[in-house]
Amino acid sequence: MTPFNFNIQTVILLFATLLTGLLAGVFFTWNNAITTGIGRLDDVSYLKAFQQMNRTILNPLFYIVFMGPLILSIAATYVYKANPAYILWMLILATVIYFLGVVIVTILGNIPLNNMLENTNLADISLEDAKSLRDKFETKWNKLHLIRTISSATSFLLLILTCLFRIDSI
Repeated sequence: MTPFNFNIQTVILLFATLLTGLLAGVFFTWNNAITTGIGRLDDVSYLKAFQQMNRTILNPLFYIVFMGPLILSIAATYVYKANPAYILWMLILATVIYFLGVVIVTILGNIPLNNMLENTNLADISLEDAKSLRDKFETKWNKLHLIRTISSATSFLLLILTCLFRIDSI
């Protein structure tokens, strides 16, 4: 058997790894460039830019890249349950880190902040109200997002290692 034997296990693991890597890249870019770039804007411009980006990112492709890693990592854990324990444990760890650090943090942290921003009419906001809203939003959102960035990158690394060790175990 060669390392390029593409059975359903391999396909599931590769797609879980690919989608996790894509999301880790999105989160890294958002953390490294987008939030730091718009962070230089005045309060009203910052809030308007963030509101528009939140509206734009919510699309079917993003949902696939966001939820796909969780679904496929769970599936990979199931289909690799009979493999060596270290492979199974790396998959379990990657899945748990992704679930807690990306999905749960997003649902309980970032989404409520995004909703708070979305429910604010920025067309008529005063400078004082904009500063207050930004103070409630920006630092907390960025801290939560850093957790998501680290978690998705860690899950991605664990899935890469699983791919590599899986090849060695064939």
